[in-house]
Amino acid sequence: MQQISLSGFLLPDFSQVALPDVATDMRAVINSMQQRFDAIAGQSNPTFESLVLPLEQLRHELYRCWSPYTNLNMVCFDADAQDDYVQTLSELTAFTTTMAQDARVFKAYKAIAETLPKDAGEDQRQLLAHGLRDFRLAGVALPAAAQSQFLEVMQALSAAQSTFASNVQRCTDAWHWDATEAKQVDGIPEDVLHAAKARAQDAQVDGWRFGLDQPTYQAVMNNAADVSTRRQFYEAWMTRASALGPHSDEFDNSQLIDEILGLRQQLAELLGFDTYADYSLEPKMAKSVDAVMSFLHDLAQRSRAAAEREFAELETLAARELDPWDVGYFAEQRRKHRFDISDEVLRPYFVADKAVAGLLGVAEDLYGLTLAPIDGVPVWHDSVQFMGLHDRNGELLGGFYMDLFARPGKRSGAWIDECVVRQTVAETHDLPVGYLVCNFSSPAQGPSLLTHSDIVTLFHEFGHMLHHLLTRVGYPSIAGINGVPWDAVELPSQFMENFAWHYDVLVGCSGHVETGEPLPRALFDRLYASRNASAGLQMLRQLEFALFDFSLHARRDAAQPGVLEQVLDDTRAMAAVYAVPDWVRFQNSFSHIFAGGYAAGYYSYKWAEVLAADAFAAFSEAETVLHQPTAQRFRTEILEVGGSRDIEAAFIAFRGRPATLDALLESSGINAQSGA
Repeated sequence: MQQISLSGFLLPDFSQVALPDVATDMRAVINSMQQRFDAIAGQSNPTFESLVLPLEQLRHELYRCWSPYTNLNMVCFDADAQDDYVQTLSELTAFTTTMAQDARVFKAYKAIAETLPKDAGEDQRQLLAHGLRDFRLAGVALPAAAQSQFLEVMQALSAAQSTFASNVQRCTDAWHWDATEAKQVDGIPEDVLHAAKARAQDAQVDGWRFGLDQPTYQAVMNNAADVSTRRQFYEAWMTRASALGPHSDEFDNSQLIDEILGLRQQLAELLGFDTYADYSLEPKMAKSVDAVMSFLHDLAQRSRAAAEREFAELETLAARELDPWDVGYFAEQRRKHRFDISDEVLRPYFVADKAVAGLLGVAEDLYGLTLAPIDGVPVWHDSVQFMGLHDRNGELLGGFYMDLFARPGKRSGAWIDECVVRQTVAETHDLPVGYLVCNFSSPAQGPSLLTHSDIVTLFHEFGHMLHHLLTRVGYPSIAGINGVPWDAVELPSQFMENFAWHYDVLVGCSGHVETGEPLPRALFDRLYASRNASAGLQMLRQLEFALFDFSLHARRDAAQPGVLEQVLDDTRAMAAVYAVPDWVRFQNSFSHIFAGGYAAGYYSYKWAEVLAADAFAAFSEAETVLHQPTAQRFRTEILEVGGSRDIEAAFIAFRGRPATLDALLESSGINAQSGA
């Protein structure tokens, strides 16, 4: 793979890296890595230095070669390259699984762990403990025939999950809707209308042509006054990648869902677990299926009264029973009527460039960090920037690619991913590099104007990025986000969201698109008053996703006919306050759990939100929310340690006690609404 050395980094050369080259490039990498692995594993007297460290470096180099392709597959989707991408992913899965099942290496890890000197660091102990656990979860102790079966299942699962994501992307990109009458687009934000008008002109059709990218979808659902327009978008979004969707069977994920669930259950049973949920909990904070279900049910019960009250207020405002495609619109209308605030009043103050500058200012105020663009770095799109991160003493800590705007071929949502993980085990040390990706409105028709929700999303993803970049751990497998329990990995991101609700922070993130005036205090006060206007509904919506995911994966028969539908019905009885049509197939595009890393783990958002709310309460208790001593303690105890320390012990070291649910319920206003 082509790389370029620049400003202290060794980076992918995205002017040369392309998805159609994935098979050729990665097969050469895998062949080379196989030879290195055989030499390392075949040692007669392995030691920590001769076996563990070289394997850390090998896996590190393997991932840094693969990461540019996974990134391109999400941000510059190429349908013609998908077969090669899926096949290469299968070959990579086979190689990594075979490494993880090598009995020689497992035996060596055990021996090294048992004879580790008493003065060895906690990071070395955690590195070996994580490694031994991962060997067991990869089936190292299975008989040869079962190992082969495990490998086949892993390959099939990686291919099915990748195809699931591909179908969602293709279906989303293929949909459009043309509006020809002004009443159809009444209320939709001007920048969205300008983009739709430009698309229509490019297609040589009258009126407006809308796509199904996430910013457009959200803008329509929250602002379009015409109910038929909202229903058009809702139906297209909620039937994506299903037989009922706009492209019928062409991108239908229904059979893939059954296949994925069946394969996951096979994996669990091969390793002696009752269900995939049990298997998934091995490396997480939550210790049992019952613990997760109890947590979710408790939170749902505490939130339900508030959600029902909020929904009743929306129906009173609408003076009729609401359909699902009405909820976002009337929630926004309620904000306008009750709090005299709306996204459209706020958006002119949140120009994307100014919001980013304000965010970087918060990083400087909290942690003494300096972030600035580095020119000359090859990128995959001309809107992408590369940012370098320096500490207060001038030390270069890392960098990240910032890809903020929606476009065709880019997966919806927002995320960060690793490009390079920090490593200090080889002679040449590697600084961490990441990808920060959002889907804000395109600046093609003028400045990109953000909603406050977009600002919160930006802070969320930046919290993840700081976790990746600020690590002081030198072993890649436990550096940054790696080795952190999945149900705690959202702690830094959800913690960071809270700063987007403070006036001193938003002043730095705002500047009116025409006058440059920062967000007025009176406008902020109305925004803050509206913070928990739909907290109960939002809480239950996330709990509905989490309960569906975990309940499904906690069943041995999840792939059997009718089970998914029964789980959905049971989940909605627990966590939904309004009905959805029978034709809704949201699960067919639920990439978080069927294509991503959140299978039996979507509950992690709420689990980690408890930690995040309690952690942020420490800042609220200080004399200023930008309290540097508290921030330094958070950086030292949480952000820098990666997976080198037990996360519960790390949290207690920061907070002085275990986390409680109280801070989350208080910050969301649910205690007050429910009378608790």
